[in-house]
Amino acid sequence: MTQKLKVIIAQLNFLVGDIDGNTEIVIESSRKAIDEHSADMIVFPELTLTGYPMEDLLLRPSLKNRIAKAIERILSTNLDITIVLGYPSFSDSKLYNALGVIHGGKILGTYFKQCLPNYQVFDEKRYFEPGNETCIVDVKNIRCAFTICEDLWEEGPARDARSVGAQMLININASPFHMNKLKERKALLKTRCRQGGFPIIYVNLVGGQDELVFDGDSMVADAEGGCCFLAPSFEENLYPVSISVGAEGNIESSNQLVAPSMTLEESVYQSLVLGVKDYVRKNKFPGVVLGLSGGIDSALTLAIATDALGADKVQAVMMPFEYTSKLSLDAAAKQAKRLSVKYTLIPINKVYKAFISALDEEFADTDPDVSEQNLQARSRGVILMGISNKKGLLVLTTGNKSEIAVGYSTLYGDMAGGFNVLKDVSKTLVYELCRHRNRQEAGRGEDLIPQEVIDRAPSAELLPGQSDEDNLPPYGILDEILELYVEKDFSADAIIHQGFDEKIVRNVIQLVDRNEYKRRQSPVGIRLTKRGFGRDRRYPITNAWEIGG
Repeated sequence: MTQKLKVIIAQLNFLVGDIDGNTEIVIESSRKAIDEHSADMIVFPELTLTGYPMEDLLLRPSLKNRIAKAIERILSTNLDITIVLGYPSFSDSKLYNALGVIHGGKILGTYFKQCLPNYQVFDEKRYFEPGNETCIVDVKNIRCAFTICEDLWEEGPARDARSVGAQMLININASPFHMNKLKERKALLKTRCRQGGFPIIYVNLVGGQDELVFDGDSMVADAEGGCCFLAPSFEENLYPVSISVGAEGNIESSNQLVAPSMTLEESVYQSLVLGVKDYVRKNKFPGVVLGLSGGIDSALTLAIATDALGADKVQAVMMPFEYTSKLSLDAAAKQAKRLSVKYTLIPINKVYKAFISALDEEFADTDPDVSEQNLQARSRGVILMGISNKKGLLVLTTGNKSEIAVGYSTLYGDMAGGFNVLKDVSKTLVYELCRHRNRQEAGRGEDLIPQEVIDRAPSAELLPGQSDEDNLPPYGILDEILELYVEKDFSADAIIHQGFDEKIVRNVIQLVDRNEYKRRQSPVGIRLTKRGFGRDRRYPITNAWEIGG
């Protein structure tokens, strides 16, 4: 006999700490699921009521009472729909990452997350105790088991669910984006579906939260692991899914949405756009300001910011010096005009000379060096922070991962700001993203990012004729070494064994290690890889580790 179930996948964007607001979203979404879709069940993401991650807000004394009030508010609505949602739950003075199944004013079942991730950006063992019991609830005569996020990545919870006769598994998630994450998730669902012999409903959070971006990509897979529903990436919505579970775990998938897969560049770009949009919106900034240099990094940052916020909330400031080329001046003005953002020209000559004058005694009897160059960058940082203070705008820094990794950046200069859009974007990927954005404009007129910006040799323009590669290896080589060392934890010896020049490798690693103190003072930025410079990577500033194996 085949049982049928109409499910609403609530791929929604919740604000961390806004328990009252998130509760209202749950109630209103549940009513909408009933009124507009006649749904039997609505499934929300992990830690629905608090948002994810709560970090040390989970330690606040009032959390228990706030969650209790929120649950009671949901129960009191007495809605005729099965609601599946996540929240922190206290039991025997212990805190659990919990899932509740609610219907008609009653809690039908509660599940405590069994597998607590404690790697990469995850730190759940700091807050939660692991559960150890399976949760089974019959919904429309379908025997449903429930798990939370990491539980799906381990074999045990799904196996236990099958052993007690589950016909379907529902898994709620707060799974952040990194490059090629969707491919990993699809492979995982296929494995678990085949192991369990049942279909799986996978519901994921969407939205930006500090350095993390949650991409959604909620799915339904049949008992063979075939994807019969896939929600659009990075899009918040209520998605209806009709499910028919037969004896073989088959799912009726006719006329159901399977969103087209994005290219790598498209998924990364959309992640950056959403990350900027939510950081600005959720922190209630009226807009952003950034230094537009005529170089490729600031050009890409400007395009992302404009796509995220709209031109009316973006200000670009060109701050030329005597070494600034006509190409840079023209390119910056051209891009600002094409994007219709506010554009301001503020030369730094007077500011720089004032700094030099103030330091005249300290710099006496010394030759010009990087100190003077850094004062150019710091002059620009002062101007941007002044605009920020006066107008309340968030300063977007524009440094990429390659530069940040090796310290090719200036503290209190080009690192001054509140949010670094490209913090986990390598220089080579910057170029690819620029080309991607311009391809979107094909047939609509001129490129949003001027081609001359993409074609020119990268330069900070702190000296006449200066090029980045005067100080660094070619970015193609540098980025390969950085990926192996930073993201994959290869040793120097292992990287050299890959065929890279020993001198270059050891110099790059030394630069990475030596500049940890700078990165600790850098703005938060969007995570795109499995090992970004943020929550992922924690190295001591003070250490005597020898480069080698």
